[in-house]
Amino acid sequence: MSLAFLHSSFLRSRRPSHRIALRLPLRMSSSYDGPWTARKVREEFFSYFRSKNHTFVPSSSTVPYDDPTLLFANAGMNQYKSIFLGTVDPNSERGKLKRAFNSQKCIRAGGKHNDLEDVGKDSYHHTFFEMLGNWSFGDYFKKEAIEFSWDLLTNVYGLPKDRLYVTYYAGDPQNGIPTDEEAKQHWLSQGISPDHVIASKGNFWEMGATGPCGPCSEIHFDRIGGRNAAHLVDGDDPNVLEIWNNVFIQFNRDDDGSLKPLPNKHVDTGMGFERLVSVLQNKLSNYDTDVFSPIFTRIQELTGARPYSGKFGNDDVDGIDTAYRVVADHVRTLSFALSDGGVPNNVGPKKLGAPIGSFFSSLMPVVVETMGDIFPELTKKQDDIKEILDEEEESFSRTLDRGEKLFDQYATAYERSGCQRSLMVQMYGGCMTRTGSPSTSHGSWQRSLSSEFNEKEFEDAQEHSKLASKGSFKKDKADLVKLDVHDLAVLEKNDAIPKTDDSSKFQLGNITATVKGIYYHKAFISSTSNIPADANFGAGGQEYDTGNIAYNGYVLHTGSLKYGQLSVGDEVISSYDELRRWPLRSNHTATHILNFCLREVLGDHIDQRGSLVAPTKLRFDFSHKAQISLPELAKIESMSIDWIKKNVKVYGKDLDLTTAHKISGLRCHPVRVVVLGYDVDEVAKDIDNPKWRSTSVEFCGGTHVAKTGDIKDFLPVTGQEAYEASRVANSLKVRLEQLESAEGKEKDSGLKALSVELGQADISVLLKAELKDRLATLRKALDKQIKEKENAINKAAVNSLVTFFEEKPDSEVYFAILEVDGNAKILQNVVMQGKKLGKTVYVFSVDAEGGKVAHANYVSESARSRGLDARTWASKVSDILGGKAGGKEDGAQGVGVNVAQVEEALKIARETFSSKYN
Repeated sequence: MSLAFLHSSFLRSRRPSHRIALRLPLRMSSSYDGPWTARKVREEFFSYFRSKNHTFVPSSSTVPYDDPTLLFANAGMNQYKSIFLGTVDPNSERGKLKRAFNSQKCIRAGGKHNDLEDVGKDSYHHTFFEMLGNWSFGDYFKKEAIEFSWDLLTNVYGLPKDRLYVTYYAGDPQNGIPTDEEAKQHWLSQGISPDHVIASKGNFWEMGATGPCGPCSEIHFDRIGGRNAAHLVDGDDPNVLEIWNNVFIQFNRDDDGSLKPLPNKHVDTGMGFERLVSVLQNKLSNYDTDVFSPIFTRIQELTGARPYSGKFGNDDVDGIDTAYRVVADHVRTLSFALSDGGVPNNVGPKKLGAPIGSFFSSLMPVVVETMGDIFPELTKKQDDIKEILDEEEESFSRTLDRGEKLFDQYATAYERSGCQRSLMVQMYGGCMTRTGSPSTSHGSWQRSLSSEFNEKEFEDAQEHSKLASKGSFKKDKADLVKLDVHDLAVLEKNDAIPKTDDSSKFQLGNITATVKGIYYHKAFISSTSNIPADANFGAGGQEYDTGNIAYNGYVLHTGSLKYGQLSVGDEVISSYDELRRWPLRSNHTATHILNFCLREVLGDHIDQRGSLVAPTKLRFDFSHKAQISLPELAKIESMSIDWIKKNVKVYGKDLDLTTAHKISGLRCHPVRVVVLGYDVDEVAKDIDNPKWRSTSVEFCGGTHVAKTGDIKDFLPVTGQEAYEASRVANSLKVRLEQLESAEGKEKDSGLKALSVELGQADISVLLKAELKDRLATLRKALDKQIKEKENAINKAAVNSLVTFFEEKPDSEVYFAILEVDGNAKILQNVVMQGKKLGKTVYVFSVDAEGGKVAHANYVSESARSRGLDARTWASKVSDILGGKAGGKEDGAQGVGVNVAQVEEALKIARETFSSKYN
């Protein structure tokens, strides 16, 4: 997970060159001492919905590992998607929910919902915020939701009714969506003045291009009061702000864009915690509340900056208030993202702020103390968060220095060359992208240039550089057969199609099954007789190894019928490809072994974040605060191989969920318990025995080998790919051994080619590291040898010129064909020595292997006075040698391609010089 954040620095000169751990007393002073502290606001919300028979569901992680469509969790409804889509397992705890509430941790920093660039500029945008929410899943609907909202805001929190405004959906006649009169009437029944109930065309919420959706109803609050502010609602006025949104999920948008009523209607509400606190504390800015004031106090302690004064825009002359807001916002975002496993990596720019050393980690305890009680994951991972923050600040310090140096180089080149501004902007955009230096820094950097700076050109160039560095790819979308919420509602009402019993997948051999339903073109049919040949369709029955998807307890098999027909009630033989399933079993059990070994070596914090089990390979995704070291990797691999050599039996059995959860060391999701080396019945009889911690115990519904020895071996890649990887690795080892005895250019080019191939090779990470170390040793030794040889040749070439003029002090010019293999650098050194002596020089060198001739000259002041121009001189030589040449009046250089003509070129050089002296 890449964390990219805006940079805003306090006093730039305060950045230390090394890390200093600041340990100052933590003062939790707050500027607010009224009745509605942030903690009490949250507690009252929780208490209210507990009294309304809602279940508290802890906030989901800010890093949504099981939802690839999101960079971060950005709304409270994210963790309930499966309920809205109808795909939730009805036997799970989530599937049994009817009413829920919580405070969801949200981050909007990237993707569709991105508040990153607005943080610090206004009073209400944050990259991290809390979303207070209540939900109904097929239970209550608009009437109760509206009553709850109004009751809580006016009777519990005591907000003035005349300063509250509500909106309802105005409808969309063109698409056949009526006005939400139901919501309007429910609001009016609360006694709200009609001119405070406002129709809005924007009040329609959608999960995506397709899927559950519906009208919504927002509640806005006028901070000022004593006026009718209806015309300011939805007008981006900071003093008339939305505080709560009630979404009424009552439709499903199909692929063709049409809307169908959902069989079960849901309520999804979200209230911005920070905004609500600012309203209850009668503050004009979220940042003026006790949500942020403790962090501001700590920032001032650490930096010595002036106190926060709450100024914005041009009023914030020195930018310090903006910096306070940015840093306070980001330390909250970082603390929560890191506590949820969102470790920064090298995919995105690492933009942290303020005096660099241990600044953010010194702020982090304030966040933990103020929010750790409701979000305990902060407290549990406090040490890990501190370590990562310090590492990232160190990294940013180096990155910023590198970016400033690059910028200075570009700026100097720009001023000297007088190149077009657009070229400078391209270089500048690339510099900012490569170094990860923040966009907010360029304002001060651009002032170092005397010319005008075009903001749009910069942004375009930076975006172009990002795209060039990232590359791009497209994913083809297959026309998949899938069940939607309407289809699932039909199945739920059909007693003839029970939930799928997939227990036979754990057994060997074919089974007899019965076709319970056939699904084609979004309808359930009784026979395939009217389905065209080669059409995709689905059939419900026992699970097959490929082409099946589980929906709410139903397993749908997808495929094409090659011949014959199928009808509901037909008895069929369900078979599977044993050649395919065998490596699947091996790789699946290997993931359990790997999961256990990772935990043993790296620690109990290791959590699975996804996996891939394919016939040819396995992939295991997990959270860890740092890159795994090679010794750790070697230990994990060795331990995994030991488990395979033990050849212990693999046991699997269904257990009561309550019982299973008590097993020590149990990992992952509740489906079926799989244990290595111990019978599940034995484990169930002695649940609390700590020895279960010494083996792999997981909830798992997949297939496994009978004994770990059936896996045969454990490599970074498996199956046929393992043999290919071994072959490639052996080939690379042989080539490296051959290069150890090679010499000269053969060795140089061979090491370069091998370095590229080794970097791209899919072989064991440990072996790759070993080969890279050996290659680096060879490279270092060869580079030293090349440098020593080059220095000797360079010295001899320069000495030849010096000796020539010592023996012939009256000579005006030195010509030579040097045996330096076309080394242009050595030619320049010879030319420079001639310049020091005030003598004219023209030297050549042939690179026979490369098929090139390098040449360089210097024209002394005396020769220039006679009309000899270095550029013209080199041009005449290039007419013989070919290629190109260029330079200035007193010196030029070039590279030719006619190697056989070097003597002729030398002759022309002599004649050209002589013509100026005759």
